[in-house]
Amino acid sequence: MSRYEEIEAFVRTIEAGSFTQAAKQLGLSKSAISRRLSDLEDRLGTQLVQRTTRSLSLTEAGDSLFQRGVGLLADWNEAEADAASENCALAGRIRLAAPLSFGVQYLGPAILDFLELHPDVDFDIDFSDRQIDLISEGVDVAIRIGELNDSTMVARKLAPVEMLAVASPAYLEKQGYPNRPKDLIGFNELRYSNKTRKSWAYSGPNGETGEVEIPSSLRANNGTFLTEAAIAGQGITISPSFFLCEAVQSGKLEIVLPDYSWAEVTVYAVYPPTRHLSLRVRTWVDFLVERFKGTPPWAIEIN
Repeated sequence: MSRYEEIEAFVRTIEAGSFTQAAKQLGLSKSAISRRLSDLEDRLGTQLVQRTTRSLSLTEAGDSLFQRGVGLLADWNEAEADAASENCALAGRIRLAAPLSFGVQYLGPAILDFLELHPDVDFDIDFSDRQIDLISEGVDVAIRIGELNDSTMVARKLAPVEMLAVASPAYLEKQGYPNRPKDLIGFNELRYSNKTRKSWAYSGPNGETGEVEIPSSLRANNGTFLTEAAIAGQGITISPSFFLCEAVQSGKLEIVLPDYSWAEVTVYAVYPPTRHLSLRVRTWVDFLVERFKGTPPWAIEIN
């Protein structure tokens, strides 16, 4: 067995946090990963990892080798990628994670267009609103919208997204048209359940700022469902414009308090901070940056 394979198994195991996850990433059995790590320890004559039934922890020697091993693997991969990119077409797998509704509606067409340009690339996609741990789950790049909680990741800005308050014409006729954010206290919010804060910060046309908490009888972790609930007259929702643009343009939803701003969030492409980003992933991220530059397709002109 090569020294490279031993180091690779060791580094991937520590990054992933378990033999099982490392085996999935490398396409090997759990026993093969364990054997490679044992062979590495035998060859070096020292214990690198302390194993328990629930966790792995590095010894002092293991920590030193891990730090160097990450750099060695990155240098090797970079050298291979540079050599391959001279004469070879883009190829290989991209493991991608993206929010469900945004991913299907806006990222899906981009993926298909990218595959037309690079038919030897294949995608493994997780469309989900859950927060993905990129390293432990072996994900190359994730699309995230809003605040980035993990400062250890590298993030590239793709596009801005405006937050809008909307409701159906029928609901507004019944409930009344608000004149200021505080009037929304008498409304029913259709709330995105992954949002941790219950209140909404706003800024007004004259520079005034504040917060309002709207009572809610319906919460869900999918913006498409909340949009449909708003169209059905169940209440008001404050959501990213990419969920709302078609319904607003068709008249199924009306923008509430159009002179007020509910902040702007950002779409990011996020990936682990390795020293080398594979050519196919780097090309894919560059493709997205170019595709969404300028006015994004979900922008709504407010009169």
